[in-house]
Amino acid sequence: MPSTAPPTLDKASRRLEAFGRHIHARRKSLRISATTAAEAAGMSRMTLHRIERGEPSVTMGAYMNALAALGLDVEVTAPVAGIAKEMATPASSRTPMKTVRVGDFAQLRRLAWQLPVDAELTPEEAWGTYERNWRHADPSALEDNERQLLAELARLLGRRPLDV
Repeated sequence: MPSTAPPTLDKASRRLEAFGRHIHARRKSLRISATTAAEAAGMSRMTLHRIERGEPSVTMGAYMNALAALGLDVEVTAPVAGIAKEMATPASSRTPMKTVRVGDFAQLRRLAWQLPVDAELTPEEAWGTYERNWRHADPSALEDNERQLLAELARLLGRRPLDV
């Protein structure tokens, strides 16, 4: 039986869940079954599913094994000033942004087709949507506001820019 999860802050829980979704999306994009991925990582299928849900009680070592089995890596970076509380918008606007509205960006709308046009994503969720589905995007169709959004998200989240 899995150990009891330690108490986590809401933000930490959301980040772990997003991390788990990213791991799950990678496994699915590689078309690898949960059983095969779990075996490659040296864990049970149930532990892999717990990782893909972002459960905090799973050991960091198990997370690292799952990442390695899927050809992923993780890097610890210092937070960008101000990102802990809220994220600044692209340079064209100076009002704080806590969410990204799907309908405001054509390629994001295309990549997140299953969401309502007025759905709002956290910056991490928006970046994850772009990153996971970039192969389906049309970079030549990006409008300036969306290029700025991608550049700002990459900078503020400490990620490598997508090939735009």
